[in-house]
Amino acid sequence: MNKIIACIDHSAAAAAVCDAGAWVSRRTRRPLVLLHVLDQRLYPAKTDLSGNIGLGSRTQLLEELADLDRQRSKLALEQGQQDLATARERVAEQGVADPELLQRHGHFVEALQDLQDDTRVLVLGRQGEEHQGAAQEIGGNLERVIRTLACRILITPPDFKAPQKVLFAYDASPTAKKVLSIIARSPLFKGIPIHLLMIGEAGEKNLGLLHAARQELIAQGHTEVDTQLMQGPVEKTLLAYQQQQQLEMIIMGAYGHSRIREFFVGSTTTNLLRLSPVPILLMR
Repeated sequence: MNKIIACIDHSAAAAAVCDAGAWVSRRTRRPLVLLHVLDQRLYPAKTDLSGNIGLGSRTQLLEELADLDRQRSKLALEQGQQDLATARERVAEQGVADPELLQRHGHFVEALQDLQDDTRVLVLGRQGEEHQGAAQEIGGNLERVIRTLACRILITPPDFKAPQKVLFAYDASPTAKKVLSIIARSPLFKGIPIHLLMIGEAGEKNLGLLHAARQELIAQGHTEVDTQLMQGPVEKTLLAYQQQQQLEMIIMGAYGHSRIREFFVGSTTTNLLRLSPVPILLMR
């Protein structure tokens, strides 16, 4: 797990993905890969149209239709190469001089699975080409990626700004404790103030859990760690605190409940992805 993979496309989010990928690459001193995937669902490598043509239609029509699909895929491939070149120029301006450029043709999630073993952090835009302009929608592939991959995933809104203060949504669960351990030892947030927010009942137990979490961060060299215990609906309380304190990134575990439970009560992860005005770093 050595590389930072930034997934770009032809959407407005590509610039933010480049900026976020460059930021993570610089902070962690890991190589940056700019990835463009030509989705096979939209641009099949080979098209069989024979079942769509009625009896008596000419072979020439089949050939012309197949040729149109080939031309469309070729143009999309060339557009992707241009997008990669533009992305390379942008990350160079951010201090990453020699990123690896990678282009794949296939299913998006499968392409990321193939690269997962060498992925340290995956950087995605909240909305791709199909959802740009829909302020509170998330891209169609995003939830599938989060549920399928086990790597760390940074999701950015259309604008990315390097965070000066971050919010860690902490609930002392086994997942949160694992995330805490990773964050404490990672160079990604060293020197950046961290706010630990627990949403739960006021009491000595939760205050003690917050104190222990703070001490673990301090023991690993984090000098500015604030803790806060609050009550209220999770999404509303967390986002209100983020805005009040002007925190510029949220760190949290991903999808803590089963799909059946989420069908009835909704998913905190998905809701925050939709509503958050700042990037979210998800840890499985």
